[in-house]
Amino acid sequence: MGATTASNDKLLTEAEILVMPEDDYMNPAQLEFFRDRLTRMREELLDNAASTGAHLRENELVADPADRATVEEEHALELRVRDRERKLLKKIDEALGRIAEGDYGWCEETGDPIGIGRLLARPTATLSIDAQERRERTQKLYGE
Repeated sequence: MGATTASNDKLLTEAEILVMPEDDYMNPAQLEFFRDRLTRMREELLDNAASTGAHLRENELVADPADRATVEEEHALELRVRDRERKLLKKIDEALGRIAEGDYGWCEETGDPIGIGRLLARPTATLSIDAQERRERTQKLYGE
């Protein structure tokens, strides 16, 4: 008897999701919560990208070489941040795809639940904590 969004059109809160029984894991209401969270994250990233594009198109004429170097460094930093966000956007789209396919919330290596707490902290997670730790140990060991 899991909560659903269809009955009251109200998304669950983090607190409500955290106290749900384990057998309610990835019920329709939880999936809708994460779909909404991922969609909002996606929209925010796209807004950031649009503002960066507009900012970089502004023709900043700076006569002083030191000021020009500062502006160029700020632009380079902004582009690095946007590149990171572009990669996150891809992960968000993949997570939304997993929700649509019914695979969201399950570890891609073990098939075990990733866990609500981990998904709240990192909604794009594809591995359980144990699988992630194993992967990191292997990467450290083999320098991958």
